[in-house]
Amino acid sequence: MAEHRLERINQYIQQKIGELIVSGKIKDPRVDTLLSITRVEVSRDLSYADVYVSTFKSERALHRGIAGLQHAAGFIQSQLNLALHIRQTPRLRFHEDHSIQEGFEIIKKIEGLHSESGD
Repeated sequence: MAEHRLERINQYIQQKIGELIVSGKIKDPRVDTLLSITRVEVSRDLSYADVYVSTFKSERALHRGIAGLQHAAGFIQSQLNLALHIRQTPRLRFHEDHSIQEGFEIIKKIEGLHSESGD
């Protein structure tokens, strides 16, 4: 499958899952609207998609959110199937991504260094 098509599918799935989270259509209470889909990697044969989830909240909130998303995976896949118009909708696998939390920690360290220098 062409790389550009896979990239478009990755971006579309990322956008669609983000919209479902923000709009509150995923009814699982563990899925917080502050969860962010950082990237999606669909396999070449479209059999599965690895979805990376991050948040600036606690590690516990991230674990709960991923569990909620995994529980709602069937609903999310059905919503993707309605919109993607492809023969096989990828099976979703959700993973932790600590990039947002790590980014906040780096900013705090930089601000700490900046305040220590007296500027």
